[in-house]
Amino acid sequence: MAALLNLSASAQQTVQGYNWKSVQIRGGGFVDGIIYHPTKKGLLYCRTDMGGAYKWNNATKTWEPLLDWVSYKDNNLMGVESIALDPNDTNRLYMACGTYTSSHGPNAILVSDNQGKTFKQVDVPFRMGGNENGRGNGERMAVDPNNGNIIYMGTRLDGLWKSDDRGSSWHNVSGISSSMVSPDTSTKYWSRPNGIIFVLFDTENKVNNKNTVIYIGISQKGKANLYKSTDGGTKWLPVPSQPTALMPTHAVLSADGMLYLTYGNSPGPSAMTDGAVYQFNTKSGQWKNISPIKPDPENGKGFGYAAVTIDAQHPQTIMVSTFHRYGKAGGDDIFRSTDAGNTWKPIFTGDVKGKYDDSAAPYVAHTGIHWLFDLEIDPTNTNHAIFTTGYGLHETYDLTNVDMGKPTTWTVKNIGIEETVALELLSPPQGAQLISAIGDYGGFVHNNLDEPAPEGNFINPHFSNTTGVSCGAQNSSIIVRVGEGSIQVGGGNIAYSLDGGKQWQPTQSAPFTGSRSGSISVSADGHSWIWTPQNNIPYITGDKGNTWQLVSGLPVNTRIVADQVNPAKFYAMALFDGELFTSIDSGKTFQQQNLNLAGGLPERTRNRGDVRGGQDRIYAVPGKEGQLWIATFDGLYRNAAKINKFQKIAHVSEIHAFGFGKAAPQSEYPALYLAGTIDGTDGIFRSDDEGKNWVKINDDQHSWGLILQITGDPKKYGRVYVGTHGRGIFYGDMIQSN
Repeated sequence: MAALLNLSASAQQTVQGYNWKSVQIRGGGFVDGIIYHPTKKGLLYCRTDMGGAYKWNNATKTWEPLLDWVSYKDNNLMGVESIALDPNDTNRLYMACGTYTSSHGPNAILVSDNQGKTFKQVDVPFRMGGNENGRGNGERMAVDPNNGNIIYMGTRLDGLWKSDDRGSSWHNVSGISSSMVSPDTSTKYWSRPNGIIFVLFDTENKVNNKNTVIYIGISQKGKANLYKSTDGGTKWLPVPSQPTALMPTHAVLSADGMLYLTYGNSPGPSAMTDGAVYQFNTKSGQWKNISPIKPDPENGKGFGYAAVTIDAQHPQTIMVSTFHRYGKAGGDDIFRSTDAGNTWKPIFTGDVKGKYDDSAAPYVAHTGIHWLFDLEIDPTNTNHAIFTTGYGLHETYDLTNVDMGKPTTWTVKNIGIEETVALELLSPPQGAQLISAIGDYGGFVHNNLDEPAPEGNFINPHFSNTTGVSCGAQNSSIIVRVGEGSIQVGGGNIAYSLDGGKQWQPTQSAPFTGSRSGSISVSADGHSWIWTPQNNIPYITGDKGNTWQLVSGLPVNTRIVADQVNPAKFYAMALFDGELFTSIDSGKTFQQQNLNLAGGLPERTRNRGDVRGGQDRIYAVPGKEGQLWIATFDGLYRNAAKINKFQKIAHVSEIHAFGFGKAAPQSEYPALYLAGTIDGTDGIFRSDDEGKNWVKINDDQHSWGLILQITGDPKKYGRVYVGTHGRGIFYGDMIQSN
């Protein structure tokens, strides 16, 4: 039975139980770090750049999300900068969370004493950039293996910080300052300083139950980038004779006193054109370049090195990964040495090549290995290793085959990880359950929400980003998508299907050379398509893209929606200019009217949600000719008898996403779905009576940070699809009461 909230009586807002599941894509984003507990078999975590963190469930063989409780207002916490574990307490977990150093949202250390079931949030004054350049470096945070009270955290902009009370409070370490850290000016992408990227303890040196020897690495070149303390972190000096032509990316200290470091000429995942692998003997002070192969940037054969790992049971067995070796001698690779780097064997580009099994996430077959920024050998199993990519993880259980000249097999280890960004969602009236437009990996047609699409992501053409997808409301077999074609697989930036998404083909032409991305609208009968390419004015085709003509009467970047009943009608608006546009000639021309919103137009401000979200948009009601809703960031409106006069819906104060679904039984009006704030309560809501009353359908454990898109299913009452920023796509169904 639904529980009544303490809200105004007129709103009659209730909470209804929903069962939430991920629409299965698996991965779809950059997993930038893997963190094993050094002694507890099967205990490991992974972090992502904007989709939270996960814990491995060894019983179910799936990843379990740890940050789905993060609210919209705290969504900056979804980017995980670093994870640290206490080697002597398997329950202790620390996560440094903050997506952007420029964000006004919180930066926090999340402290758990039960492996992530619950957290204490400790807001901190130092800034983090979990989705900025260098996010694959690390680990920036580490627990003293001889004293679990002590934790160090290296930051991007604010020097080195320390906690003496298991993360409850933090203070700046005076021996290391932000002035020692230089910005990376080699790239325009996040050119702010990357800062201190790793903290390593030498466990053999301790006094009074704490480590005395500590190393930190700084992401910079041309000056010292490896520092050492021999007094437990009070004083820091640069390590003598260190290489400074490149910047470190990862480091690991072996049990026999060898420090192994990978280097590049950028932090990554921005491009690298040079790199190296070095061994530093911490006992003798000697440095040695042990790079498996040397880059040749002057001849176009440049690349860097990103990851390094050691076999805990065999300290002379090490592995490293190349970075940005695309199209060069077979692409990025992992090199393995069993003699401390004196000799190496490649895993994927040698005479004996490793094999990929992508059956758990078929779309991976369309995307090569890239952003291989972390690599870990299981500390309790020499044969087991995992590496990261821009779309998730791969693992092998026959790693030592490399040593015997046999191939290894690497399977996708993504079950449970959903990290895509939903840019638009379409649940057509007939056919497929869901068609998604997502960032980086194009999009998918899901006929079964609980399994990955067997054909993988969109092809013919394959898009890197799909920014718009639309179907004919009365003829949903016709579907059109627009976006940005993949560099790897060409074919243009628009495609259409005449069979509900089973097969796709590019149009014969585009409005102009370079037309890409933007939004697409398909008339109710599927005949007319209006494409507004990015930063341009709309164009229309009535012959499946063979020819295009300019749409008159509309400004640049106008998003157009089709009437869901009458194929001759389209609508658009310029919200802040107070203009409503209507076409009654199938989209060829539009007439402008004044847009009248009850209470006046909203103010044009910067803080109106993510521009890719569903706010500040106009929506046409399924099955109701001429009926429109406008979901502004700060209010919800519907048109009355006159098409340009809109009434305001009470109690709705903030909107991030809005959409329609199948009407409730005994109702003829579509259900409304909204992500935002109603009567001061944040959440996801459904209304079955045209916005008079709302039901909250999510709980505090299902918030997912930033939500960009929402739509109901026109085929099943109560089903809703929620597209997040980095936690993939969810679908929810009502829990039926007995």
